[in-house]
Amino acid sequence: MAGSNLTDITPTTFILNGIPGLEEAHLWISIPFCSMYLIAMVENCGLLYLVWIEEALHSPMYYLLCMLTLTDIAASTSMMPKAMCIFWFKLKEIGFNACLAQMFFIYTFTGMESGVLMLMALDRYVAICYPLRYPTILTNPIITAAGVVTFLRSAMVVMPVVFLARRLPYCRTNVIPHTYCDHMSLVKLACASIKTDTVYGLVVTLVIGGLDILCISVSYIMILRAVVGLSSKEARSKAFSTCTAHICTIITTYTPALIAIITPRIGGHSIAPHVQVLMANVYLLLPAILNPIIYGLKTKQIRESFFKIFKRGKAGSCHGT
Repeated sequence: MAGSNLTDITPTTFILNGIPGLEEAHLWISIPFCSMYLIAMVENCGLLYLVWIEEALHSPMYYLLCMLTLTDIAASTSMMPKAMCIFWFKLKEIGFNACLAQMFFIYTFTGMESGVLMLMALDRYVAICYPLRYPTILTNPIITAAGVVTFLRSAMVVMPVVFLARRLPYCRTNVIPHTYCDHMSLVKLACASIKTDTVYGLVVTLVIGGLDILCISVSYIMILRAVVGLSSKEARSKAFSTCTAHICTIITTYTPALIAIITPRIGGHSIAPHVQVLMANVYLLLPAILNPIIYGLKTKQIRESFFKIFKRGKAGSCHGT
């Protein structure tokens, strides 16, 4: 089929139908989703503010945490406003180019989140294995450059996904059974072979997620070797405790993400469509909610800084009265 005909076949707008089979319950479903999003925004913005005003938190570990926080905000915000328009106002139309742009941002930021988790594992490796050289190895310019490279890597790997989806002719229907422009939900509407799109989608998952998980695993193997070699039990316990929050974040981020990404490609026919869509939404919101809580509970410096600000604010209000 000639390339000039593809534009004529593909509709200019698509319909995001929300959660298939649960359209009548959209208003009720919006309550927990909106609550989760607002909680995530408050938590993450609060964490950013805490790191900004507390000099004790001005170190590479917390700069990387801020990077993770910003990525969580961006990923969930790429999806939630349009989802709320669908749930509340039934504004389901989205332009084809806007759909592709939303797809790009969602997958770029989720890919970047994986990269930041890998950088945080390297940060823990340097802190535990080379503690004396830590300030000279992980300088602010190095952290900034690593963040930029992580974003560019994710954007460059995701960009072909968008171009591959754009070249397809969509002549079956323009109704996407999803709350956002999910890659597989979109390309399944094409009236052409989507084998290349499916394979490349899996390649993206393996290149970003697989490579990052490999680097994280190697980092923790080296950390484990270094910690086991410590003579003091107290020193070993302290070293392990600095990694606890990061390990919990890895679990809460990768588990729902892998389920949501792989399920439509492998087990899509055996799992109900509304369950797939709900999982795809949850995997964008869950890390944004849990990551600040995990670091707040597991990181002593963050807890101390929070209580310091809380006491300062309480004292200020008392003096004001």
